[in-house]
Amino acid sequence: MISRIDLRGDALPEGADLRGLLPRAEFDVEAALEKVRPICEDVHHRGTAALIDYAEKFDGVKLERVRVPAQALSDALAELDPVVRAALEESIRRARLVHREQRRTTHTTQVVPGGTVTEKWVPVDRVGLYAPGGRSVYPSSVIMNVVPAQEAGVPSIALASPPQAAFAGLPHPTILAACALLGIDEVYAAGGAQAVAMFAYGTSGPDGCAPANMVTGPGNIWVAAAKRYFTGRIGIDTEAGPTEIAVLADDTADPVHIAADLISQAEHDPLAAAVLVTDSVALADAVEKELAPQVAASKHRADRIGPALAGRQSAIVLVDGLDEGLRVVNAYGAEHLEIQTADAAAVADRVRNAGAIFVGPWSPVSLGDYCAGSNHVLPTGGCACHSSGLSVQSFLRGIHIVDYTRDALADVAHHVVTLAEAEDLPAHGAAVKARFDGWKVPQR
Repeated sequence: MISRIDLRGDALPEGADLRGLLPRAEFDVEAALEKVRPICEDVHHRGTAALIDYAEKFDGVKLERVRVPAQALSDALAELDPVVRAALEESIRRARLVHREQRRTTHTTQVVPGGTVTEKWVPVDRVGLYAPGGRSVYPSSVIMNVVPAQEAGVPSIALASPPQAAFAGLPHPTILAACALLGIDEVYAAGGAQAVAMFAYGTSGPDGCAPANMVTGPGNIWVAAAKRYFTGRIGIDTEAGPTEIAVLADDTADPVHIAADLISQAEHDPLAAAVLVTDSVALADAVEKELAPQVAASKHRADRIGPALAGRQSAIVLVDGLDEGLRVVNAYGAEHLEIQTADAAAVADRVRNAGAIFVGPWSPVSLGDYCAGSNHVLPTGGCACHSSGLSVQSFLRGIHIVDYTRDALADVAHHVVTLAEAEDLPAHGAAVKARFDGWKVPQR
């Protein structure tokens, strides 16, 4: 059901050589890019008409309008199961607690008397958020995108989610209810690359969508390819690939927990990655033995779980010890990394590359997906070695404000002129000289 990679015995290679030994899903965004290009340009030229045509082609629904009516949002909230509403409200509450602490404040540094540099943080003007709606429904992704944008102070927020044939061409009602709970009233029934194009270019008409400065949110390969296509025109969070879980465990871990956690991510998609890194053969055997009955009990997701666990992207990786295990998980850079070892907090402190780290047996990835307060929009495909998950910071821009007096500029002017001339940019130096009559480079 799941393969093994044995890295014991020999010294582990470094860098890319080690990464090359580890399992990873095939996710060719570049190939998908050529297929989404004409879709994006069609939306550019035909706007809402193109969105309606693609809804019929890809989603099997004939739309009359793309923007979701306000009444549909309020109806979805009114009809929401009270138990689900309570869970969503608690998820929102906890996410706000965490993301509110991420707010940045303006700070001024006095470099010299009369010379200051102030860094102020300004939210982007408008964002387009994407909530997937293919194999499953993800109201949690609505929360994870909207809350940090709101806490950052973004003044204009729109959200898109694919139209559903089962709901008269509207996005899933739980998606709509989550939007209503969060106060998001600009929602579009649009999915895939065409939704990203709608945000990038904007559409006209009474229900048109104004262009956004940034697009965030997880999606399939077509969403990722569209994000790449528009990079430079709009800001993006990441080109999200298939979801991943890695578990670093020793012989203190419970194989029932680990098997359940691997399966929990495998149920997302046949390309989902589930990786266990351990120095315990006994644990590896026990986890593998435990997978079979747990997968069998998940009959309604067997079409995803089985292929995900058996795919090249999933494996049990055997290592000589904890130090080697840490090298492996740091090389892998998982979207979600669980630490299930003795003294798990200390081990977690040694991890450098992960989207989010879950410490000990009582912090499963599922908690982070919904109610930990953390964000679950995280880097995949090893991008955790250079990128972060979605946060308030994602929606802010730092702007430096330089304010020098005449005397403060005079004090450093000779250095500016010297460096300008060293770079063969004499006009840079002349811009400083012009401010002082009878300029002469001071002797210091």
